Amino acid sequence: MAEETYNPWTVVNVVFHHLVEQGLHPTLGEAGHPGEPAAALLRALGIEPRPEGDLRAAQSVSDHLTQLRESMFGSE
Repeated sequence: MAEETYNPWTVVNVVFHHLVEQGLHPTLGEAGHPGEPAAALLRALGIEPRPEGDLRAAQSVSDHLTQLRESMFGSE
């Protein structure tokens, strides 16, 4: 059986819309980046978030590649 995958933001969006329909006013990440609270929500639902779905991980890789290019070729 193939492993099911989910776009984590789609799951978070569905949960938030459901809560709003129930008259609640959910918030996520008021104090900063919403990635970790969203990941906690997904884990509570039994879904393990993947690093490639986290924009912070992609930005970290991009920053590291920029540093490597600068160390090899100098800054432009």
